[in-house]
Amino acid sequence: MTSAWPNLADLLRPAEADAPVGLVGAPLGTGSVTPGRCDLAPAALRKVLRRIGLYDLDRRSELSSAIADHGDVALDGLDIEGATGPLREAVRASVERHALTLLIGGNNAVTRPGVLGMAEGLGLGLSEVGLITLDAHFDMRGLEDGLSNGNPVRALRRDGLPGANIVQIGLAPFANSRAMHEDALDGGHLIVTLQDTLIDGSDETVAAALAHLAGCEAIFLDCDIDVIDRSQFPGAPGGRPGGMIDGEFFEFVRRFAAEPRVRAIDLTEWDPPLDPTDLSALVAGRWLAEVLAGFETRP
Repeated sequence: MTSAWPNLADLLRPAEADAPVGLVGAPLGTGSVTPGRCDLAPAALRKVLRRIGLYDLDRRSELSSAIADHGDVALDGLDIEGATGPLREAVRASVERHALTLLIGGNNAVTRPGVLGMAEGLGLGLSEVGLITLDAHFDMRGLEDGLSNGNPVRALRRDGLPGANIVQIGLAPFANSRAMHEDALDGGHLIVTLQDTLIDGSDETVAAALAHLAGCEAIFLDCDIDVIDRSQFPGAPGGRPGGMIDGEFFEFVRRFAAEPRVRAIDLTEWDPPLDPTDLSALVAGRWLAEVLAGFETRP
C-alpha cells in the first residue's frame, strides 16, 4: 500500500516480484584496507528509503520503478575469496531477471564478483563488458597479499577484463600512487581525474566514457562513495577533503543509469557508524533516487 507521503520504500517488492530493478545486499566488511563496518550499509540504506520522496520537482516526474529486494547475501564468517562465489551467483541470478541490478555493499571488494556475475548472467565474456568507476582511487593495489577493497580493478584485470574496457572517473590527488597511475595508463584505462571533471563537466565526461566503451555489450557502474567530499559524506572511511560535490556525483549517477547497457550498479564503502548524523544515509538514499530517475528515461 502506498504511504501518505510516497517514498522510495513504497517501491520495494518481495524477491519473487516481477520488477524491472533488482536489489542485492552485499554486507561484506572483511579485507578492508581501513577496517570498519561497511557490512552495515545495506540495512542502513533500506532504513533511510522512507525519508526519500518519489517526486522530482525539477522534472515534474514521479519515480515508479518497482524494486525486487533479494535481501542480503549470507556472508557471515567469509573472507573476500569465500564471499566471491555467493555474491557472483546472486548478481548473476538478478541480472537474468531484471533490466538493472543494484548491488549494495559492503566494501569495494564486492565490485569484482558484481562484474563477474553480470557477465555470466548475460552470457558474455569479460572482453565484452565494461567497467566505469566513480571513485577517488584506482583500486589497483597489488594482489600479492590477497584480495582487498583496494584491488578489485587489479583483480578484474587479472581475470581477463581488458584495461581498454575500464573508465575511471573522479580520481583524487594525494590518494593514489604513481605506480598505479602508470599501470592504468599502460593498460588502456580512460582516466578522468577529479580536476578533469571540473573542467569538462558531466556532459562531456559521460559522453567520453560511453564512447570509450562503445564496443562493450554491457557496463557495470561502480559507485565508491568515497569519491564524494568527506564533509558531504562523513561515513566513507576513504573520503578526503576536496572531493566531488554531491550534486555532481548525483548528476553522473543519473546520466550513467540512463544508459541501457548499464546492467548493474554498486554502492560501496559506506561505513554507517562513522557518521553519527543522518547526512551520509540521506546522500545514499538520494543516490538510489538518482539511479531510478536515470533508469526511467531509458528508451
